Amino acid sequence: RPADRPLRLGSVKSNIGHTQAAAGVAGVIKMVMALRHGVLPKTLHVDERSSHVDWSAGAVELLTRTAQWPQAGRPRRAGVSAFGVSGTNAHVVLEQAPPQEPADGTSPSPASAPPAVVPWVVTGRSAGALRGQAQRLLAFVEGGSGSGAVDVGASLVGSRSVFEHRAVVLGSDREELVRGLELLAAGEVSPKVVTGASAGVGRTAFLFAGQGSQRLGMGRELYGAFPVFADAFDAVCAHVDRELARPLREVVFGGDGGLLGRTEYAQPALFALEVALFRLVESWGVGPDVLLGHSVGELAAAYVAGVWSLEDACRLVAARGRLMQALPEGGSMVALQACEDEVLPLLAGREHEIGIAAVNGP
Repeated sequence: RPADRPLRLGSVKSNIGHTQAAAGVAGVIKMVMALRHGVLPKTLHVDERSSHVDWSAGAVELLTRTAQWPQAGRPRRAGVSAFGVSGTNAHVVLEQAPPQEPADGTSPSPASAPPAVVPWVVTGRSAGALRGQAQRLLAFVEGGSGSGAVDVGASLVGSRSVFEHRAVVLGSDREELVRGLELLAAGEVSPKVVTGASAGVGRTAFLFAGQGSQRLGMGRELYGAFPVFADAFDAVCAHVDRELARPLREVVFGGDGGLLGRTEYAQPALFALEVALFRLVESWGVGPDVLLGHSVGELAAAYVAGVWSLEDACRLVAARGRLMQALPEGGSMVALQACEDEVLPLLAGREHEIGIAAVNGP
């Protein structure tokens, strides 16, 4: 908050307990993020509204799901209350901070804004090797390399081998990161230096979800913040839009949940999201040893594994969604603990009424 616009605090008692204080701080952080990003968080641990409140009077609403917080021509304001069992309560009123304009008058974008904290990752085969690597990195950055803090961090993650002994130096600027490297090289402890040793070389698996996990606006913020994500998402849309009546991005980022829930749109939408998420994580140097998928997620896993081209994958995803959408409504399905050879004889003569929908593997 600017110094000339302090927060207005309500009746905050000085003897607030640790539990209440923790709950209050968590609530404040959550609401600050809501003010900043324009998204109202849903109410936790509430299945239905209280019957003791007249919800039809006034403009009070219980948020049972995340909702957009639109601009109304004035700063957003919110109240946060922490209630203690002993009667010790704390209340705070928050107001949205005014936008900070860059010196050149241009508007900042999420993609160009520098991160608040930059990690520098250092690894070695032993504790001594880790300190030695920190010393070499320190000599490099102090030697006038000219590389920015973010560039150094990206290179350390994406172009270096990963060994058993590891450290992450955290800093908001180059000076703070250099100080952290000095402490790591000297073997000293610091809250800004996280160290540890791997128990062994594990394997990484990526699991792609199936239909039912779709939601309106999924990936919208990632699309605006990361060009890698946006490019991959757009590439899928360019292919599947030829098969759909409405542009896919318009459906996913729109406001019609019923339309997105239709199989013909839900499956291409999930495929686009999952492929874009994979490309984003891949751009950070993280790759899988094993790929798994369920339903349309299996098709996404097969594509990123290189089984087929993006064009062919999109044609299959769109056709699958279209054919499943064309099935008649009102049917039902039952799971049987029996093999296909046992079931088929039981269906003889009734093929027009019932059939095997799927055979599950082990």
